[in-house]
Amino acid sequence: MEDLKLPPINYGAVAPMLILFGVACVGVLFEAVLPKAARRSAQLVLALLGLVAAFVMVVVKSDTRVLTAGEAIAIDGPTLFLQGAIILLGLMALLLVGDRSLEQGGAFVAQAAITVGSDADRRQATRAQGATEIYPLAVFAIAGMMLFVAANDLLTMFVALEVFSLPLYLLCALARRRRLLSQEAALKYFLLGAYASAFFLFGIALVYGFAGGLQFGTIHDAVRESDQSTFLLFGGIALVAIGLLFKAAAAPFHVWTPDVYQGAPTPITGLMAACTKVAAFGALLRVLYVAFDGAAWDYTPVLGVIAVLTMLVGAVLAVTQTDIKRLLAYSSIANAGYLLVGVLALSKDGLSSTMFYLVAYGFTVIAAFAIVTLVRDADGEATHLSRWAGLGRRSPLFAGIFTFILLAFAGIPLTSGFIAKFAVFGAAIESGEAWLVVFGVVTSMLLAFPYLRVVVLMWLSEPKETTPSVLVPGGLTAAALMIGVVATLVLGVAPAPLLDLTANAAEFVR
Repeated sequence: MEDLKLPPINYGAVAPMLILFGVACVGVLFEAVLPKAARRSAQLVLALLGLVAAFVMVVVKSDTRVLTAGEAIAIDGPTLFLQGAIILLGLMALLLVGDRSLEQGGAFVAQAAITVGSDADRRQATRAQGATEIYPLAVFAIAGMMLFVAANDLLTMFVALEVFSLPLYLLCALARRRRLLSQEAALKYFLLGAYASAFFLFGIALVYGFAGGLQFGTIHDAVRESDQSTFLLFGGIALVAIGLLFKAAAAPFHVWTPDVYQGAPTPITGLMAACTKVAAFGALLRVLYVAFDGAAWDYTPVLGVIAVLTMLVGAVLAVTQTDIKRLLAYSSIANAGYLLVGVLALSKDGLSSTMFYLVAYGFTVIAAFAIVTLVRDADGEATHLSRWAGLGRRSPLFAGIFTFILLAFAGIPLTSGFIAKFAVFGAAIESGEAWLVVFGVVTSMLLAFPYLRVVVLMWLSEPKETTPSVLVPGGLTAAALMIGVVATLVLGVAPAPLLDLTANAAEFVR
């Protein structure tokens, strides 16, 4: 019997992921061996240094184009670009997670197992330092997302899906205040996420039955040449797409998004809104462009209908929202629809414009949630829109920044939102998908209404006694906010360098 040989691994190519998985494991050891007083700063420094080291390795390996680990992992232009984006956006989110200056003890519960509403719960809400295991959990999630966008077979993609999903389920339940709402959000996310994972797994089974393998190259060849029943192929594409579209928050698989965004700790909401969307669309791009590109004629109309439905649901329901986090959740849903327009261009321009959109949206949305963490009263964050009336007169600087962010979401010129929408719509028109662009433009105009309503509320309403104050941000929150705002402005005024970078990176290896 021949010795069992493991597939060769290019350790340099996968070094960014190995660094983050290693950092997460060290963080778990810190929880076991370090005294409680030293954990917070040690865990934060470890996580930030790990992300910086991983980003440096992504830059160093930027010219790598290779299939490794038995062709289960693809390191190519889209992988490296999306991994770099996930790291940078994750770094911004961790800055929000680590800031303890806005609330005594931080935004996270000290002991998650304490019964909600008990005396111990009330005491920890006001005095105890927040849990520190959030840092290794967040790093595990970010590392899983990096593996997700690099996966070159469906089984590896499924493993990566679970690696980054399970920590997020836990993180959503750890809000210091509004504990019951936070736990409800985590439970909904977990249950619906489990269903989505099941759909994805059943899709893998059908695709394997059709192609006789799970690697994307094998599937690609089978789609073009196999004489197996197309029922297995189309059923597999549908079920795999459901699993991915759930993570992307596309309709009708979006129902978890408003509740989870509202109930989760705001820094974790920012992490999900930015990084999870990059990971979900990165995986969707690889599946559609590499594995199933031969069936594009069949799945494009269905995904086009989903894109239109997603844009409409996000835009229409955003108008009815009275909570700023739920408003941003429906905005995220609508943006998933615009991203699908770029995906369905099914061209190099579609790939590059989608990647640009993911980065531009990620910087802006984390900046938006950074502002949300600053608007507070004695009970914590004041997220009801009625409480934001007159905020421009109370704090014109931060109201002005939030106005700029909302204008970027609306796609106003000289912001990254305008360039991103122009890029994906232009790619769709060149590919003959003008009908998607029509719906995109109409829903963009409709979605501008709730954004402008918030602007009017902040600037043209009189402050009330219940109008909360805007706290001066700590250094970490200020850094995340500044990065997001500067990136939103620079990508709107001078987007050429990033557009060139996405164009150069827009080629998959097979």
